[in-house]
Amino acid sequence: MAAAVLSPPSVHQQNVLQAYEQVPETKYDLEWADLVTLDLSKFDAPGGKEALAKQLFDAIQNIGFFYIVNFGLTQEEVDRQFGIGKQLFELPTSEKLKYRADLEHGGYNGYKPLGLREVRPGIFDNTEIYNIPKFIPELERSHPSIVNSNKDEIEYFARHIHSEIVLKLLTLFAIILELPEDYFTARHRYDEAVSDCHLRYMKYHHRDAATNAKLDDIWVKGHTDFGSLTLLFRQPVAALQVRGPDGGWKWVKPHDGSITVNIADALQFLTNGFLKSSIHRVVAPPADQANIDRLGVLYFVRPENDLELKPVQSSVLDKLGYKPDEENQLAEGITAGEWVKARVKAGVNKSQSARSEIKEQEILKGVKAKYYD
Repeated sequence: MAAAVLSPPSVHQQNVLQAYEQVPETKYDLEWADLVTLDLSKFDAPGGKEALAKQLFDAIQNIGFFYIVNFGLTQEEVDRQFGIGKQLFELPTSEKLKYRADLEHGGYNGYKPLGLREVRPGIFDNTEIYNIPKFIPELERSHPSIVNSNKDEIEYFARHIHSEIVLKLLTLFAIILELPEDYFTARHRYDEAVSDCHLRYMKYHHRDAATNAKLDDIWVKGHTDFGSLTLLFRQPVAALQVRGPDGGWKWVKPHDGSITVNIADALQFLTNGFLKSSIHRVVAPPADQANIDRLGVLYFVRPENDLELKPVQSSVLDKLGYKPDEENQLAEGITAGEWVKARVKAGVNKSQSARSEIKEQEILKGVKAKYYD
């Protein structure tokens, strides 16, 4: 069953927010990644799903990153979410800490404060995060007033992403693999099952030039995401880079009216590596954006918690030669919920060396996460 779709909150239901305007894009001519753009308005047209699936199939042969446009949300609706995030992070630290996530036990919903992860010896991360889980009774929790007063709007936004964007993308992956169209959507239900899908507000605080130099300009080392997909709403501060098949890094350009999407671990496990969990990193922005805090709005897609990360049976994978490797075989006994919890705990494990010193890290039952310079 598809996720329930809410009507957009009426104007009188929307709470007044501080005006939010996206910052200007960089004027530097960076080496941008050449990524495919999917027009989701074609999905329901005759032959549209099939055409989009072919386009996506061609894209993921090279890199697990792509853009989507025409996804049914206005720029005003998106910018209001950025405004909510901005006001949330402006709250006093003492207030935000009342909603701290239970990260040490694998809990990811709520607030993550600055500086929990050592990224270089003596230098800690510069990110604040606030995660809002699915709006289902099993995941209800308390939130700051800025979230509570805009709950209807936030819920509409999150549910629209899931039902009108995520489920369509998952349908395309099923078509590519010649599976029933609902194969993946039936394992990513919104209301009927607990999963770690969440809407995220995220703030990277800018760093001074001396600290950036000590970090070699790398704020977050190359890594993969935990779940099925990550959706990043247009973020004009250039800092995201994707690793290509040749091991080189290119910048991800913030196109107007787009969402940047990347494939994550769960889909890689479920497809024997055909859907590649994209390797990406965050670096110091170019000089004309160096003093700007980088605010983000993201949606993380995770399979239902009890789904075993066991590869699908697909004739397409057989024809293309995608067989289970050692890591896939180890992952078969792990559920999606277990994988997420273990990765969250590993991320704040203070007994580990600084992230810059780690090439790989065992997460669960011999399955490892890898990190890239």
